[in-house]
Amino acid sequence: MKAGARVLGIDDSPFTQKDDRVLVVGVVWRSGIVEGVLSTYVRRDGLDSTEKIDRMVEKSKFRPQIKLIVIHGLMLAGFNIVDINGLNRRLSLPVIAVTKKRPHRKEVKDALKKFTDCERRWELVESAGKAMKVGRVYAQLSGISERDARSFLSSFESVPEPVRLAHLIGSGIIRGESHGKV
Repeated sequence: MKAGARVLGIDDSPFTQKDDRVLVVGVVWRSGIVEGVLSTYVRRDGLDSTEKIDRMVEKSKFRPQIKLIVIHGLMLAGFNIVDINGLNRRLSLPVIAVTKKRPHRKEVKDALKKFTDCERRWELVESAGKAMKVGRVYAQLSGISERDARSFLSSFESVPEPVRLAHLIGSGIIRGESHGKV
């Protein structure tokens, strides 16, 4: 990926079990500078995150400049699983799902059993592939080579800055001030 390319970092905001809709924030970031903020809402434990992210990006004035999407994990708003391969196909942009903790596939599969569409949800998790360790994070990739992903991710101490900023903004909007680490 070209140096100075615009990256869209995405994270959900804090929510409770009473919340049906959850704020998702995107930060357009380039070389240490925030160039814009996007937002949408997804259903808690729904299956609309891929579609909502697609729409959020497509309607944005930043769309032509975005070269990479980095999402904080495969799941937003509880178990609203992002189809990173589908998002990659829809937007023709590489997608990286990144977390600090190693994804525990067995626990995720067990937790998905509470949903009537658990097989579909598990297919989305499986299609993202196994997470690879890169420095202090784990990443699942779509539309980007392992080499390019490692090059991008290694430029950060931990979770990429645009994702961290999306987390802080979402937390600040919902709680009145930012709270917690990504």
